[in-house]
Amino acid sequence: MLGRVFIAVAALAAVVLGTDGTAAAAEPGPATAETRVTPGTTQAKAEADPVCVRVKGAEACVGPDGSDRPGITIEDTAGDRLHAAVEYYLNGYLGTEYVVHNLAGRGAVRGSREIGKVVTFRAALYRGNRRVKYGRWKTVQNIAKYPVKRETRITPDTARARAKLCTTTRGAAMTCFAERGTGTYVLACDVRADKYQARAEYFVGGDPTARFEIHQLAGVGTCGKAQHGDLSISMYRAAVFDGRHRVADKLYKYN
Repeated sequence: MLGRVFIAVAALAAVVLGTDGTAAAAEPGPATAETRVTPGTTQAKAEADPVCVRVKGAEACVGPDGSDRPGITIEDTAGDRLHAAVEYYLNGYLGTEYVVHNLAGRGAVRGSREIGKVVTFRAALYRGNRRVKYGRWKTVQNIAKYPVKRETRITPDTARARAKLCTTTRGAAMTCFAERGTGTYVLACDVRADKYQARAEYFVGGDPTARFEIHQLAGVGTCGKAQHGDLSISMYRAAVFDGRHRVADKLYKYN
């Protein structure tokens, strides 16, 4: 249980502190999108621009529906063996971290239209499942016209009752998904009181070039939720991690 508390505290520290351990608020903010505002540009146009952060090889952006990067997106900007990913939290809640891995290669953009009222995000580079580089966290507010609300009362039992299908791994992690009036959603639940972290790993809309993850950091009996509009879940599995080390998983199941 102490290990789980450490993970949650570490997540909070990562958001509050910069990558060099100094307070992020005391440092210049992470790189943002180019201003693009000229003397003749209207304020409405400026507000439609996405907010972006970068590391060498990746650019993550959060933008309103009217921008060229609606929702949250990640672009791979380098032709190398690494792939770009965006890591983010929604609505100020650090108990659930979301990750979108862009596996499509240089110049490709992947992401999700479903974001909250508050989005805290950063760009990262991965080699396989190992993160090798990441940038500073950036928080934006009130970008989505219809933001995703955070549900705080989802338990594993509630998830099973709501879900169309569920899968579990060694009784420690559970992944469920369903399709309702609000679209398709995925639930990642932690069902064992141990030091390990529950995750859901899945693909949507039959696209093998974007892998989505939900990392449930809040502890036993809690679930994280992600929405995906009208896109269906094509492959999914539950996994268990010890920090960044994979402890257990199963083969992907197909919807």
